Amino acid sequence: MVLELDVENRRLALGHKQLEENPWDTFETVFAVGTIHRCTILSKTDKMATLELPYGIEGFSSLKNLAKEDGTLAEVGETLDFKVTEFSKEEKRIMLSHTKTWQEKNEPAKEQKPKAGSSAKPAQSQPERGATLGDLDALAALKEQMEGRN
Repeated sequence: MVLELDVENRRLALGHKQLEENPWDTFETVFAVGTIHRCTILSKTDKMATLELPYGIEGFSSLKNLAKEDGTLAEVGETLDFKVTEFSKEEKRIMLSHTKTWQEKNEPAKEQKPKAGSSAKPAQSQPERGATLGDLDALAALKEQMEGRN
């Protein structure tokens, strides 16, 4: 508790809010964006679902993020893994997605294939290699040919 004494105005103020730790400071590290947690679906509306995270915290998911790998939607009472997609300490809101937990496992294979009609160069998967002894021999032979013609 904090005790404030204002002698001039003859006031005594006692407060405790200043000393309480904001639990959302801790939740921010536990439920960081990208982390995966086991959640139970508590309820569903026509647009959103309410989920129970560990420690009894509630989170939310849009219905499209309840899609399972087999194409069905998760139902009330099911317990599944969910990935944190958004954390807002100010709004005290945690947004989650079950779909992202399985979609991202399949994405690395898709990223390696260039899209049809795409003129963009795919990212190199191997680092650029330096010159080798074979390259130096080929360059030396080329130099000799060029000097012989001059």
